Amino acid sequence: MRPAWHDMAVVGRIARTHGLRGDVLVDTETDFPDDRFAPGQVVFVERGRDVVPLRVARMRWHVGRPRVGFDGVDTVDAAAALSGCQLRVPASELAPLPAGVHYRHDLVGCAVVTVDDRAVGRVVRVEGAAGASRLVVEGDAGREVLIPLAAEVCVVVDPEGGRIVVAPPEGLLELNG
Repeated sequence: MRPAWHDMAVVGRIARTHGLRGDVLVDTETDFPDDRFAPGQVVFVERGRDVVPLRVARMRWHVGRPRVGFDGVDTVDAAAALSGCQLRVPASELAPLPAGVHYRHDLVGCAVVTVDDRAVGRVVRVEGAAGASRLVVEGDAGREVLIPLAAEVCVVVDPEGGRIVVAPPEGLLELNG
């Protein structure tokens, strides 16, 4: 039985085709791209209502991104049909992280409150690259609040408890809300 799409973690997105053999360039969303996209590894894409496995046949680096070929995807047209698709894996296959480090998907759904216990909203996604990530929080009346995912701003990150406590610089919450 295949895992449900919403129960899997995003590890990348297919950016575009590359070459004539059906290879694609992948924008990674994993700290372990060499392991995740190694030949023999399986990632999943959503095609219509189906969750479809893709086995990595080959991978090499091209200008800072993995160039990946999948079994059965051997033409430019077949690869082009995958452009824009998210690549996911079951959460159970993710590598364990050190204490205090969290996967992005673990933060989605967390309540965000200030240090003086004022509700900000709920995390709907995490954007940006490592070291420059930000929480996208849905606040009052659906307004979007962007909060830097930095230790000096996010002073308590407790995904197990479903809560993130922030000490925002003056004006941050009003600035982008």
